[in-house]
Amino acid sequence: MCTTIGHAAGIAGSGRSTQGWFWFDRVWLSYDHPFHAQVEHAVSVDFVDGSRPSGERVAVELTREAARQLALDLLAVADQADAYEAGLMA
Repeated sequence: MCTTIGHAAGIAGSGRSTQGWFWFDRVWLSYDHPFHAQVEHAVSVDFVDGSRPSGERVAVELTREAARQLALDLLAVADQADAYEAGLMA
């Protein structure tokens, strides 16, 4: 059964596909049956360039545990980057 858990947000970054690097402006987050991961349900993260009709995208499917750890790791690196930019790191 589908979960209908999903969230879309604006974001700025770049990703690499088979066509090379591209800018993306949207991220789609969901929890549902994965396309490829060998688990019943996965957290999917889809980075998309909404301005391209080709639907250029980078997608990943994570276990819930991996998604939680990635979120913590992203926050830790962002905190370190803030400290660096504030001149608090040597």
